[in-house]
Amino acid sequence: MVNETELSRIGISLPQLLLEKFDEIITIRGYSSRSEGIRDAIRAYITHYQWMSDVKGERQGVITMVYDHTQRGLMQTLLDIQHDYGYVIQASLHSHVTHDRCLEVILLRGEGTELKHVAERLMSQKGVESVKLTTIPVQG
Repeated sequence: MVNETELSRIGISLPQLLLEKFDEIITIRGYSSRSEGIRDAIRAYITHYQWMSDVKGERQGVITMVYDHTQRGLMQTLLDIQHDYGYVIQASLHSHVTHDRCLEVILLRGEGTELKHVAERLMSQKGVESVKLTTIPVQG
């Protein structure tokens, strides 16, 4: 296992607006550098992934998703994904946040791993800004 004090350098490319927003946040939160903020963000991402990996058993859930509806082909892809998982999706609500951005809320019920698969497929699409899955176990 690699010790967390051993550092590796990486290079990444980010859209200017995303970097500006990130810089604002690290300033507000008092980070001493971008690297410190990026390390913290990666830790949070890993924690979230591990938490999502533990979603098992019969669950009731909700996915909240924000996306850019002007992204070519995205609307059809999101619709196709939802049809692929019609057996766990109970309902959805679509709202226009701005001219280009939409908020969608999807209610689901089924095996936790299936609910997680829906969220992961949605979040991997270009033009999807955020996806959050929240679930609770179904009690008999």
